[in-house]
Amino acid sequence: MSWGIELWDQFDNLEKHTQWGIDILEKYIKFVKERTEIELSYAKQLRNLAKKYQPKKNSKEEEEYRYTACKAFLATLNEMNDYAGQHEVISENMTSHITVELARYVQELKQERKSYFHDGRKAQQHIEICWKQLESSKRRFERDCKEADRAQQYFEKMDADINVTKADVEKARQQAQVRHQMAEDSRADYSSILQKFNHEQHEYYHTHIPNIFQKIQEMEERRILRIGESMKTYAEVDRQVIPIIGKCLDEIVKAAESIDQKNDSQLVIEAYKSGFEPPGDIEFEDYTQPMKRTVSDNSLSNSRGEGKPELKFGGKSKGKLWPFIKKNKPPPPPPASALPTAVPNGPQSPKQQKEPLSHRFNEFMTSKPKIHCFRSLKRGLSLKLGAAPEDFSNLPPEQRRKKLQQKVDELNKEIQKEMDQRDAITKMKDVYLKNPQMGDPASLDHKLTEVSQNIEKLRLEAQKFEAWLAEVEGRLPARSDQARRQSGMYEAQNPTTVNNCAQDRESPDGSYTEEQSQESEVKVLATDFDDEFDDEEPLPAIGTCKALYTFEGQNEGTISVAEGETLYVIEEDKGDGWTRIRRNEEEGYVPTSYVEVYLDKNAKGAKTYI
Repeated sequence: MSWGIELWDQFDNLEKHTQWGIDILEKYIKFVKERTEIELSYAKQLRNLAKKYQPKKNSKEEEEYRYTACKAFLATLNEMNDYAGQHEVISENMTSHITVELARYVQELKQERKSYFHDGRKAQQHIEICWKQLESSKRRFERDCKEADRAQQYFEKMDADINVTKADVEKARQQAQVRHQMAEDSRADYSSILQKFNHEQHEYYHTHIPNIFQKIQEMEERRILRIGESMKTYAEVDRQVIPIIGKCLDEIVKAAESIDQKNDSQLVIEAYKSGFEPPGDIEFEDYTQPMKRTVSDNSLSNSRGEGKPELKFGGKSKGKLWPFIKKNKPPPPPPASALPTAVPNGPQSPKQQKEPLSHRFNEFMTSKPKIHCFRSLKRGLSLKLGAAPEDFSNLPPEQRRKKLQQKVDELNKEIQKEMDQRDAITKMKDVYLKNPQMGDPASLDHKLTEVSQNIEKLRLEAQKFEAWLAEVEGRLPARSDQARRQSGMYEAQNPTTVNNCAQDRESPDGSYTEEQSQESEVKVLATDFDDEFDDEEPLPAIGTCKALYTFEGQNEGTISVAEGETLYVIEEDKGDGWTRIRRNEEEGYVPTSYVEVYLDKNAKGAKTYI
């Protein structure tokens, strides 16, 4: 099967076919090139996607990745980066092994095809020249033969005519002989050229053209083989990355299997556990028994806005709020009776609930004065100004312990780092002492002293935080209200314990503290401490409000109100859900949802509502 034998007369068709083969090869190169661009674009999009969902450094998202589910998601993002890298490898290998190689091969193929068809056209031109020579000699031989025939006929005619002279006859005979000689020469020339043409034609159709077509056939077969090899390479490039992509997918599955829901639940406990105990049962208050009031409402019942007893010193009866007070709990929702789903004819709550006089008197006899130490006042001021305390006392006990432990660990790492640096400087100094030509040992004294001072500072800092940590770890959990009343009775019987500046409750700055100050004993009476704030000018009223529901103020800084009661507003809701009001000389906070506020537009500090 040879193109030179089978297709000896299909030169033009072979030229078109080989050009079509080159076009197919270039089309395949374009296909692979576009595939590499797609792979690069896909890899880029995968990387951008993984980067988009990576946790930002020093942000809240970074803390969320402690959970196993988030860790698995982070591992998935990392594996997606490797997955994208494999698509980049596919693009690079296809470009180097297919696109570049085939582009170079196409250029070589075009040059080879051009040379072959150039030789073919050259052979065609040569045989065409030979054919033209043959045709020319043939036409000349034919003409000479016809001229010789006419000369012979003329001679015979002249020879037969008696009227023609002998000279004319001789001239016609000589002319006929010349024509016959020219015909013979043309015949010989035609025969020679014909033999040469036949030889050239035989060489053309049996040697030159078959050789050229055979080379073209081999070139075309190499092209077909090369495009097949490129397709195999195309598949192998994909196949080579399949194991790595499989490993990426296996790692994603492994990360998914590592998710531990129990561990995540435990982490939630560690993150949000406050360390306080749930409140105890509320005592039953019997309102059916008649009470004989032996004292006036102003002396006991209204002594505090919360309905709790409070010692009064120096004849001061005005309810005081802690300075810079911050509401430490969200306001309670309105009573169920105010909701649309409540029964319209159901029983209503009493206008104002009051504790039995016996309970108030019992608390009056057993409770101790609430004396706050100046350290708590300073911490409350710092929290009001937005600065977090150094000892994390604004956090619940369990969270505070974690923060302190974390701070101690960080300080220990810094101490170890400084100690390693000190050891390195000491070794270098020893080397300088043994080999003075390497350096001056005295030049390291300043650096060694500086490192030692840093170590001492860090140790003092670590001891401070370790003391706070030991204080937190050795403290009992928060007690219930009943336990506090019992402890108050015990402390009343043991007055020596009152001298410590202890805060057995939530601090008025809104933070959870269970602090027992060991710095010094408070030697200032409650009267002297309260007098510092009694001299302050009362806040002016900026409007009035009407109580929509009854509210029992049980926390420090709140005030009890009865449904339908009208009071003065001295401070608006700042966005935390509490409004500050005044009843005579008694001030406190009530939930904003429990009152209907009527602000005076001309009052100082009041906002204008349109």
